[in-house]
Amino acid sequence: MRPDPLTGIRVRRVYDEPEAADGARVLVDRIWPRGLRKDALRLADWAKDIAPSADLRKWYGHDPARFGEFRERYLDELGGAAQRAALSRLRARAAAGPLTLLTATRDLDHSQAAVLGQLLRSALPGPAEAGEAACFAHLICPGCGAVAGEGHNPGCPHLPPAPTEENA
Repeated sequence: MRPDPLTGIRVRRVYDEPEAADGARVLVDRIWPRGLRKDALRLADWAKDIAPSADLRKWYGHDPARFGEFRERYLDELGGAAQRAALSRLRARAAAGPLTLLTATRDLDHSQAAVLGQLLRSALPGPAEAGEAACFAHLICPGCGAVAGEGHNPGCPHLPPAPTEENA
């Protein structure tokens, strides 16, 4: 799926090859995708807390006929404290630059990632507006997309040097 030109948010399958235009890549599934090594995905984050509950995921079963009700139930779940915190982190990443939401689901249009993408696009401020996401943008590392306080991603140019015996 192409990124939204106004927000830079897109939804892709986790099995698709990473691209430079992805920006911060965030896995939004609760379960790790089959057959993939963690280092191969080049993730900025794995947002398990924002994924649908196991009960909701099992009820939905990726049945497109249930998507409308799934969307409503999922949006209700996103009202929890942990989910709101995870959503705020995603908003901050989206405000800081391109964001790609990753899922193992085959049908991207009927996935929780699609719901999240739509929710994030609607919540981001326009060019002349300010909002919650912009308030968190300074907390995102421009080198790796990591949220401040959670550590940098491996290979980040802003990663502090490892301590040595001399400076430990």
